[in-house]
Amino acid sequence: MLGPCLEGLAIDPTGTYVDVTFGGGGHSQAIVDQLTTGKLYAFDRDADAVPNADIFPPEKFQLIKADFRYLKRYLALYGVPKVDGLLADLGVSSHQFDEPERGFSIRFDGPLDMRMDQSQHPSAADILNERTAEQLQNILGFYGEVHNAKTLAHAIVKARINNPLKTIADLRKIAEPLAPKFKDFKYLAQVFQALRIEVNQELESLKELLVQCADVIKPSGKLVVMSYHSLEDRLVKNIINKGNLEGTDVKDVFGNPQLLFRAQNRKPIEADDQELLDNPRSRSAKLRIATKL
Repeated sequence: MLGPCLEGLAIDPTGTYVDVTFGGGGHSQAIVDQLTTGKLYAFDRDADAVPNADIFPPEKFQLIKADFRYLKRYLALYGVPKVDGLLADLGVSSHQFDEPERGFSIRFDGPLDMRMDQSQHPSAADILNERTAEQLQNILGFYGEVHNAKTLAHAIVKARINNPLKTIADLRKIAEPLAPKFKDFKYLAQVFQALRIEVNQELESLKELLVQCADVIKPSGKLVVMSYHSLEDRLVKNIINKGNLEGTDVKDVFGNPQLLFRAQNRKPIEADDQELLDNPRSRSAKLRIATKL
């Protein structure tokens, strides 16, 4: 969905932009290609993303190896008080999904890692082996909407007594017998999503990013966010439509809504048929675009 993202940013060739999810650099490259005297600042906490920045001209591009939850702090370090637009393509990069040793995908066997920043802890294995049954139930139920989260949590705790979980195969051996008939792939995907969100504190990072956007983006600047599950999309929708993460109506003394952004699209933009053919992973993508008031 590169085209809609770029259209949403409405790039000024002399402007300043942020791509908070650099990854393989595809979105960043498309933005930099439209800049003349402008500059793009990109964030990524994954060390594997750093080499992808080598091809970018330094006068137009700066990679910041950090979690985007520290947006304001790092932009201040680089002397950037405001930007003309911010792009966030949330979730896991293709590289992370396709590397078995990173542990993000159920398609391979590999270590139960799932860390976007491999210098940080805990890993997925740490969580599975150290958290209580109740804690695991909460993670699986809330972040993955796993229907039998309690049953799976207790099965994990029972299995790890004799053999700590180390690999994706270890987890699949426990989870697959508990999956609904003919829905094992979806079930495992929900389990992996829950663990990944907990490992990387993804929702906490997103919340911190969204509340900073109102301060960082210039009036009339653009906020462009692509999310991949309802927990993310709800936060983005709330900050755009209500001006807060909770989605509550907040009004001033005159009864006017206290909004930070104006939504460009009432409903999220979703992938068209061609996009789905070219990139099946886009099937769950929801793109929201807003203008800073």
